[in-house]
Amino acid sequence: MYTITLKPIYSCPASDIPEDVKLPDGWTLAWHQKETLEAIRDPNIEVIFNTAMTGDGKSLAAYLETLLTDFYAIGLYPTNELARDQEGQITAYIKIFQPKGKPRVNRLSSAELELYAEQENLKKANAIATRISQSEIIITNPDMFHYLHRGAYLIPKLDNPDKLWNSLDKDFDLFIFDEFHVFSAPQIASVLNTMMLIRRTNRQKKFLFLSATPDTQLLDKLNKAGFNYHCIDPVAEGKYEFPETSDRAEELRSQGWRQVAREIELSFIPLESAFAASENWLKENKTLVLQQFKVHPNTKGAVILNSIAAIKRLLPIFRELLEPHGLTVGENTGLSGSQEKARSLNSDLVLGTSTIDVGVDFKINFLIFESSDTGNFIQRLGRLGRHDGYEKDGEMVRFENFVAYGLVPKFLVERLFPQEFSEQEPTKNLNKQTLETEKHYDRIYFNQVIADNYRKINDFSGYYKRWGIVQSTKLWNDLRKPRLKSQYAGSQEKFQKDCEKVFESSIKRAVGCVIKWGREWEKLSGKKGNPIFDDASSFRGSSPLQCGLYDITEEYEGDRFKTYDLPGILSNLEIKMQTEAGFMRSLADTSKRLDRPIPKGRFRHCLAFMTLKRYREERLNWKFTYSGNLQPIADTWKVQVLTGIEIWQPENFWVKEINQKLRKQGLVCYVLSQRCREVRYRLQLPMHFSLYPISDETSVHDADPPYSIAIGQAALLLDTLAYRLKSKGGEVWIC
Repeated sequence: MYTITLKPIYSCPASDIPEDVKLPDGWTLAWHQKETLEAIRDPNIEVIFNTAMTGDGKSLAAYLETLLTDFYAIGLYPTNELARDQEGQITAYIKIFQPKGKPRVNRLSSAELELYAEQENLKKANAIATRISQSEIIITNPDMFHYLHRGAYLIPKLDNPDKLWNSLDKDFDLFIFDEFHVFSAPQIASVLNTMMLIRRTNRQKKFLFLSATPDTQLLDKLNKAGFNYHCIDPVAEGKYEFPETSDRAEELRSQGWRQVAREIELSFIPLESAFAASENWLKENKTLVLQQFKVHPNTKGAVILNSIAAIKRLLPIFRELLEPHGLTVGENTGLSGSQEKARSLNSDLVLGTSTIDVGVDFKINFLIFESSDTGNFIQRLGRLGRHDGYEKDGEMVRFENFVAYGLVPKFLVERLFPQEFSEQEPTKNLNKQTLETEKHYDRIYFNQVIADNYRKINDFSGYYKRWGIVQSTKLWNDLRKPRLKSQYAGSQEKFQKDCEKVFESSIKRAVGCVIKWGREWEKLSGKKGNPIFDDASSFRGSSPLQCGLYDITEEYEGDRFKTYDLPGILSNLEIKMQTEAGFMRSLADTSKRLDRPIPKGRFRHCLAFMTLKRYREERLNWKFTYSGNLQPIADTWKVQVLTGIEIWQPENFWVKEINQKLRKQGLVCYVLSQRCREVRYRLQLPMHFSLYPISDETSVHDADPPYSIAIGQAALLLDTLAYRLKSKGGEVWIC
């Protein structure tokens, strides 16, 4: 264990606040909030980046103009849970600020719209249009925003392609992208395409990116598209202070500086890079958690891991440990039902994979967390130390200390604390900044050290040139249609020029590829369609391996109907197969019995339907198989659609039933004639990149299959890197 102390953080107040900015009594603005407001009001600025630290009020900065004036905003959040959380926060702002024209807040999600459309007896497109017309603030996810601009929910021959996005883009002034750092290349390409469409079909709009340190590539693309951008960076401007003494902290408070984070004792726990390493450490060190609650009785804590299955296995262990001491344990994962998430806010310890509510509604002073990269580490640690305490029975309970344990790869600890390992093995990375145990550090230095020493993962920068332009073709083709061409005169030509500059490729060449893929798919399947284009033009890609799941481990019946990807099921779950008809009948019966509608649209394209009986104690191995020879397929070095892929997992008899459906599926794939471990290492793939082992007729009995396969959007991402594995090098064009 390697322990350091992180100094508290104070944020600089704004000076010279405009006279028309009326704040509630006792409220002040931080420097970055005032700068954001002024940038939004500046007609020469189109794109704004706010890189303030976690917990420093970026949400208020984003919506302040809407709270002060007649200014419509759309907030785009990467998860529905975060969108729901922000909806509550904005509603609270409206109550506090009491704006004259009380802005109406509505949330757009696929599930919410499905239920709204059923209740109002509307088609989904009309339900969306109604919600848009009745809102001054819309909270949604970027997926929905993406699909609205690509004509989703419309009747192609009856509705104009701009039926929904025309009013959306015309009526709203500000588009807010929160947690932008979690977006990967396909999502960033989608955002760029949509921004260019809005810019060429409407008057000037504002785009605000939060939690996003823009890299040079993104800024270069904005330059090429002709966007005027402005970066608000409190760190670079010296607008944070990290006092080392209580006197200095008191002096800052007297000058209006606001405390963003408290002093934190952070310990690094080095773990071997293996499945369940963090889970096993927690099992072995569970008494450490109990000790924190015993020594500091007012503790509220969270454990944040990467694996839902690990959390599910740990929950009964920690409940058995803590409940005899009068302590409660809650759950907060992507599979947690709404009832369980609400209950978790009143727990003493929450175990989960999500940071939603943690450090906000669920205030904590104790955190154990796993991370996968620099951004993930900093974001999760940022949930700690944001509050002095919490309210209980109408009284304020103050935290006594703030403690964090970072469960990180051993290699990272060796790089962060090289002097601790100098006698054991040669010291590495001497040219980079490092840490020493028992020392105090400010967050600026600390965050830079983490960024310098965490293993660099691939950013898939080649995606924009190879596939970003394919995303553009759908929008470009819509603008060519007679009904839009006359309405948006000249827009199609301008949009084409922008896209070709930004993505450094030809739209017409990309259109040729799209036509070719469609013909190949029709020849292969006898069906119309284009699976490769569908994945390339979507926001997150399709989910051909998604299954419907009835989770009997969920206490509340209404939350038992879920979706889960097949690879996770094969590794972690014990299930029982059921029919689609039986699954949907059970959903309808439950909805009727509870008198509560349950959205069913997400189950429309599921591969199979199952009942989840329990989570496995240990992961179960499996692999894909292919009935033919994979070498000729791998030798093409291209994305292609394959049929005949199956699962090999002898321990599960129900896999045969899955294979009957799976082998008929046309899967968008990229196949490599290298083993998974080698591909991951050589291409610096992210921890959770969807790459799987696959064998063919010549290697079906090999314990370690000689081929690797990526499916769906992961195949497109792998395509941008795979040429590096070729012995002669050189890229291959996508078609």
